[in-house]
Order: sequence, then structure tokens, then C-alpha cells
Amino acid sequence: MATIKDVAREANVSVATVSRVFNSSGPVSEETRVRIQEVAARLCYSPHGVARSLITSRTNTLGVLLPDLYGEFFSEVIRGMDQTAQRSGYHLLVSSSHDAKPEIEAALRAMRGRVDGLIAMSPHLDAPALVANVPATLPVVLLNCHVSGDGYDALTIENQSGAYQMIQHLIGLGHRSIAIIRGAAGNYDAEERLRGYRAALRDAGIDPRPEWELPGDFTETAGFRAVTHLLALGERPTAVFAANDAMAIGALSALRDADVRVPDHIAVVGFDDIPLARYMNPPLSSVHVAIAELGTRAVETVLHAIVRKNEHTRRHQRLETRLVIRQSCGARLPSERPPPT
Repeated sequence: MATIKDVAREANVSVATVSRVFNSSGPVSEETRVRIQEVAARLCYSPHGVARSLITSRTNTLGVLLPDLYGEFFSEVIRGMDQTAQRSGYHLLVSSSHDAKPEIEAALRAMRGRVDGLIAMSPHLDAPALVANVPATLPVVLLNCHVSGDGYDALTIENQSGAYQMIQHLIGLGHRSIAIIRGAAGNYDAEERLRGYRAALRDAGIDPRPEWELPGDFTETAGFRAVTHLLALGERPTAVFAANDAMAIGALSALRDADVRVPDHIAVVGFDDIPLARYMNPPLSSVHVAIAELGTRAVETVLHAIVRKNEHTRRHQRLETRLVIRQSCGARLPSERPPPT
């Protein structure tokens, strides 16, 4: 394996000059830069990452902590992050915590010294855990977490207003009996979407019914289980709002197994508008979240902090949502067509 000394000797320059070229750390003429790069390519030389980071105090790596890596939502978030990071010469170090505090803290400790910034999505992540395990100088962006004060940059989804608008839409279609499949207990997104659901019912003069607020955990299995329980009740709702699309897909499956037609007997809507939603049968109405954009803006925010050496004004941003109406809610509108290939 070629070394930096081999490149310097072949290019007839000093080791320091080769180092400046690969670290972009000093003036080098364009002619010399090109010659060094050509020699490096011919010798298959690649700078040693650890040694380079010791010199530049940079790893060109961003840490990403997510509660899970399963499902279209997280794959879309990572896709947006990865594309944006690579355009800026960064790579991702991704870990999942499953919202378990010991795993969160272990992952944070493992990233110390290995990343230039951290993006953390954990609805149960609290500031003390970060303070105890992350250096104060490390730029941190929190995704979909409850954040108070200006200690961290934060990016959240308009959960409450998105849920409110979807329930309003169902009420506008004539539904007065609307159930919800909630997200996990103590989950920030789940609590915000539940608030939006309840507020829309109250504003329409409809009292929420506790027996129609069904537990869930954002998985397809939870949606299937919730609707199976719902169908066993004496009185059925005319519409079901699932707090994410995965649970809505599980709900559609349970209704199909029970020969309950959607939307003729029960309407179903979701939240997130994952790519699969438009291909369901019937196509799923959902609260659209620009999921890849969430990842993109998270990376842009942490890179902004890195450039400013974490000495910047922290920002709390909210990603807007909008309704995407398809056939599953019974609206007399044409279903959204898939984009042309």
C-alpha cells in the first residue's frame, strides 16, 4: 500500500505539500495539485482517515441516532441525509437505539471523537442524557424531540396541525364517529397527533370516546391488532385515523380479512405519506410529510453549526404538512396517480 512519502517522492514535492493537497489546509499551485493527485491515483494512495482527522481535527463524518432503521419512513430520512452529506464531502455513522435509554447512551459514547456533528431522533431522548454523553462543543441537531430552551438546534414536524386538518377533512365528509390508532406511549409525535385529533373533534362539537382511542406502536402489527379489537366492539366508527401509515396499512389488512370494505363501510387515513401509501388498495389518504426533506434539513443544520464551530444561534424549525387525499377516505376525488417513470 502506497504511503504519503511514496507520493511525495514520485511527485518530487515535500510530504507537507502532499498533506496540504489532501487536507485542503494551505496554498498549493494548481499545477502541483494536479501532479500530486495524478501520482496518488497511479499509486492507489488513499489518505489514512484517523491520521487525517488528527491533523485537521475533522472526521468528515456525521453521527445519526435513530430509534429504528426499519420501514420506509426511516429509509427515506436516511436517504435525504446521505445525499446531502455526500454533496458536502461527509459520510454518515448510523446507529439505532430502539428508544432504550442504555442503548441511547451507549451509542452516544461510541460516537465520541468519531463524528463532527450529531443528529439524534429519539422521542424519549432527554437533555441530561445528551449533556452527560456528548461534549459541549459537538454540534447537535434534535429531530422530532420535545425541546425547550435554546441549547440545541431542533427540527420537528407539524404533527398537531396535520392531524387536526385530517380529522377536519373526515368531518367534512360527514364522519362523526372517528377512531384513532395512537402511537407509542410517551412518544412526542404520537402525543402531538393525538392532541390534533382531539382538538378537531372538540371544535366540531364531538366528544372523543376513550374506547375509540386505541393503543399502537407505529408498526403494521399494531394497526392490525387495533382494528381487530375495534371490530369486536358493539358500535363501530365510520372512520379510522392511524397516527402513521404503517399502522394504517395494518388496519387495511385487518379490514380486508374481515370483509369490511374501505371506504364504503369504514374510511381509513394515515400520517407521513410514505411512498407505499399511493400503491395500497385502495390508495391511502395521508398527512404528507416531506420525509427525505426532513433528513436533508437536519444535515444542512448540523453542517451550518460545524462551519460556525458550534458558536451560532440555535434554531427550532418546523416542517409543514399537507393533506394528500386518495380513495381510502371516501372522498369523491380521483386517486392520486403514481408519478411517471
